[in-house]
Amino acid sequence: MASTIINPIIPGFSPDPSVILIGDTFFLVNSTFHLFPGLPIYASKDLVNWTLIGNAINRQSQLSLRLSNTKLEPQEDGTVMLATGGLFAPTIRHDPKTGKSYIINTNILHPEDGGNDIPENFIVATDNIWSDNWSDPTYLEFDGIDPSIFWDEDGKAYVCGSHGPGPMTTISLFEIDLATGKKLSEEKTVWKGTGGIYPEGPHIYKKDGLYYLLISEGGTFKDHMITVARSENIWGPYEGHKKNPILTAAGTDNYVHCTGHCDMFQDKEDNWWGVCLGMRMRDSRFHMGRESFLVAGRWEQGGWPELDTVEVTSSHKFKTDVVKATKTGLDWLYIRDANLNHHKLDGSNIRLTPSKVDISQWQEPVSFVGKRQRKLEGHASVKLTLPKSGSSRAGLVIYKDEHRYARIYYDSSSNNICFEIVNNAKKINRHEQEEVSKDVSDIQLLIDYTEENLVLQYEEEQGVTKTLGNVDTAELSNADFVGPIIGVFAVSEGEGTEIVFTDFKHEQ
Repeated sequence: MASTIINPIIPGFSPDPSVILIGDTFFLVNSTFHLFPGLPIYASKDLVNWTLIGNAINRQSQLSLRLSNTKLEPQEDGTVMLATGGLFAPTIRHDPKTGKSYIINTNILHPEDGGNDIPENFIVATDNIWSDNWSDPTYLEFDGIDPSIFWDEDGKAYVCGSHGPGPMTTISLFEIDLATGKKLSEEKTVWKGTGGIYPEGPHIYKKDGLYYLLISEGGTFKDHMITVARSENIWGPYEGHKKNPILTAAGTDNYVHCTGHCDMFQDKEDNWWGVCLGMRMRDSRFHMGRESFLVAGRWEQGGWPELDTVEVTSSHKFKTDVVKATKTGLDWLYIRDANLNHHKLDGSNIRLTPSKVDISQWQEPVSFVGKRQRKLEGHASVKLTLPKSGSSRAGLVIYKDEHRYARIYYDSSSNNICFEIVNNAKKINRHEQEEVSKDVSDIQLLIDYTEENLVLQYEEEQGVTKTLGNVDTAELSNADFVGPIIGVFAVSEGEGTEIVFTDFKHEQ
């Protein structure tokens, strides 16, 4: 097993990790919010090297992400939080009696009339976790988020979750029929946490005859923490640990901050581990958002679980392969309910039928495809064949949501190459442009990125690089739920011709 922890174990956009061990393989799932396919599943033998093996939401017929737009929510300190809907924190579990694997999750809908969020809780299952054969959702009645499955020794299945409304949510529990989603008991509040806002992300474990309830409190940002309680009865009462919280970075100057939303598990040697989310924060820069981290744990007989502080491994950025995939194209991502017929992918070559709306809105599907930014330091590039007719804009973009992105693109209506940085939460909107030579038929678009800066460039002639825009990553760092996706887009107000991108390169 891992003698050296290499953190983050899943770098880039990978919040709310949950892990199970099946045989000799660990499987991890993350939230995906507004992106499709959803709920990526990673596999590892050693907790160091992880491979993307599939996505539990891999068919648009399974559910809709149309109402997963991002809301701007002003905070008391004058900042603005960005709350994206869609697929929130999943839990992955395996039933050795049946061989089935389950993921339970919440799809948060943001009503178009601005009403309260609607949580659609559901379960998907598979008989073969290595396949893409995940079921259609089985929905369950629960007015909350972050559901988790627990089987007791008598075979009964339970769901615990964070019951709304916030900020003083409560942890609820009920028995369930996993096949139908039907409740088999009344829903009961079993714990309210230790007093922090948003008690959420609960998981139940049974050890030494006691039921342990592990939750997150304090919100998912600077006050995030893990607390635990236990009871002799699954229905409670639950007694909080006197040494709570058992994991937090609150009040510290740790590089990895906002740690919380933990799931604990054992390896084959019965060692305890925890996976949690965290954010690498350098002053006001935390562009990568919430990532997945591993911590060592201990759990003595009759005692309480313990977790180490999250540490990041400096050598991680020098790893050649951060996250592999079992097959080509598995890691491509689209925004919400994209028109997949408008996206033609052939290895590193992409052909997009332009959408009539831009990535700055959410109401209609957009033509965009990209991959998670995995490394703090790297390079992305693509060659764009310049459209000679119509009125199109197409290019390379680092995208977070409809309110935040940095891009370099060609505008056929003006024959200009353009740079744009947008962050509506910080009221940032800058634009630069330069005219392209008339005899140029294609252009190379490039983004160099570090923890501190993004440099957006282009080449009309090979080897002659021109910088059009610079972005401090603080300009794209906010209290949010998502992370950076690097990809290509195309938009045309009229009947735009198909846009051709070749040799898309993205270090990951």
